[in-house]
Amino acid sequence: MERKSNRRAKESEESHSNFEGSEQDKDYKTSLITLNVGGYLYITQKQTLTKYPDSFLEGIINGKIMCPFDADGHYFIDRDGLLFRHILNFLRNGELLLPEGFRENQLLAHEADFFQLKVLSDAVKSRWEKEQLASRETTFLEITDSHDRSQGLRIFCNAPDFIAKIKSRIVLVSKSRLDGFPEEFSVSSNIIQFKYFIKSENGTRLVLKEDNTFVCTLETLKFEAIMMALKCGFRLLTSLDCSKGSIVHSDALHFIK
Repeated sequence: MERKSNRRAKESEESHSNFEGSEQDKDYKTSLITLNVGGYLYITQKQTLTKYPDSFLEGIINGKIMCPFDADGHYFIDRDGLLFRHILNFLRNGELLLPEGFRENQLLAHEADFFQLKVLSDAVKSRWEKEQLASRETTFLEITDSHDRSQGLRIFCNAPDFIAKIKSRIVLVSKSRLDGFPEEFSVSSNIIQFKYFIKSENGTRLVLKEDNTFVCTLETLKFEAIMMALKCGFRLLTSLDCSKGSIVHSDALHFIK
């Protein structure tokens, strides 16, 4: 009799446990929401979409705003499906995180306004204003010999990230080539200054090549800078010192988008 009683108690506990488990699964499934935004399906949690009270998405989920359904029963929102990815990431992370080179600030700001996310809209507009300001500022990189400032190259561009890209490449390669001679060059915000350029025949000043295979002339670096700029979508506006007769002999290059 005692064995039967224990078995029944065990079965009752298992049944109760299975019931609780099924209820938890049911609650978890109902907390998942599928949105069809401009033909793109997004699956996320209810708490993510309702994070900001009085937003468009919170209104839909809580029944404050009427929203049509697609053929599969998913909420359908007739907006930019690709850009919604950034809306959803903002709701998940609580901050604006965009991929490098993102250029659709104006469109994203419109989407943020539509979804009634003022915090996101303000963040996008602030980012956009900073980019516009930066695009109007001309920045430069100067590569010189500390013993002869007339020897070297100056690169001007209205995109700080491009200058930073060239600068990091030269610094990286220089460190690898000058291993054991850490004091051979110094780096500041806009200047790479070699204490002594390696000299070749006829006093030609030499710098380091990207692929780390050999040392090349300063003129070669100019061509590499031009090719790098063209690949990044820039154009050579002009040589800032045309008195030299050609780009090869010029002391400066000016790139613009």
